[in-house]
Amino acid sequence: MKRYLLSRLLQIIPVIIVVSFAVFSMTLLVPGDPTITVLGEMSTAEQRASLRETMGLDLPIPVQYGNWLRRTLSGDLGRALRSQEPVVDMLRQRVPITLQLTLMSIALAILIGVPCGILAALKRNTWVDTGVSFFALSNMALPHFWTGMLLIMLFCIYLGWLPPSGYIPFFDDPLQSLKLMLLPSLTVGAGLAGLVMRQTRAAMLEVLSADYIRTAKAKGARDRRVLLHHALPNAAIPVVTVVGLQVGALMGGAVVTETVFSLPGLGSMMVNGIFERDFPSVQGAILVVVLCILLLNLLIDVSYQLLDKRISS
Repeated sequence: MKRYLLSRLLQIIPVIIVVSFAVFSMTLLVPGDPTITVLGEMSTAEQRASLRETMGLDLPIPVQYGNWLRRTLSGDLGRALRSQEPVVDMLRQRVPITLQLTLMSIALAILIGVPCGILAALKRNTWVDTGVSFFALSNMALPHFWTGMLLIMLFCIYLGWLPPSGYIPFFDDPLQSLKLMLLPSLTVGAGLAGLVMRQTRAAMLEVLSADYIRTAKAKGARDRRVLLHHALPNAAIPVVTVVGLQVGALMGGAVVTETVFSLPGLGSMMVNGIFERDFPSVQGAILVVVLCILLLNLLIDVSYQLLDKRISS
């Protein structure tokens, strides 16, 4: 296991380097002048040129990237152009919000998708199977912003059960924090829940028709034991794979959802940074998102060995 973890971590390093260079280059190629963000529209060309020289924006892109990478490795991601707040401090405040949203979305997707997928497989070609499949496809088809608005209209405006927006740190008030994050998490996790339903159903149908399942039933094993101890563990690996592949989509959905529910997370930080041409904020936020995706995929790879001992390290 240790050797496997070490090899996976070594594979992550070149990915981070390539992605960081791509992100750094793309932000610099975005139309607009970041010096206008600092100096304002009424600044002169001489003032903007002087600031560009001070910020190092007049240097070739490879040189700028080398300087930025050196500062990043030392823990300095620069300062926001408009507020002059250190990007590291901004990330320290916003990362827990997006991370909580992503983890709750994955948890809700699994809690909804896996049981519904198992039920659809056990009730194959019945009205239950049809209803679950329709529900899954509907969730997968709806965009995040539309799902979020529908949930706000239902649970906040008509029923009045949940607050429509805002954020409270979990450790300050756990119950209120969960209430505020429930609708955003359901918005992001709804599409993944539908995908998990479909994948669980397909995997369970394949496993339930296997020879070892018939052998276990022939030996007198109860249906619950066959389902939980034989079928479900073997059907879990494709489901875990789908969840891992959708982590990036979840992070992308979080960008839209945080805007809809006014959550001050990484998504809103990136959106505001793009509109304000605040390159240090955008670069820092995207770099953290990439790191989170890589680490979550690493955890999912490790979970394969926990689910199936036959998978070698």
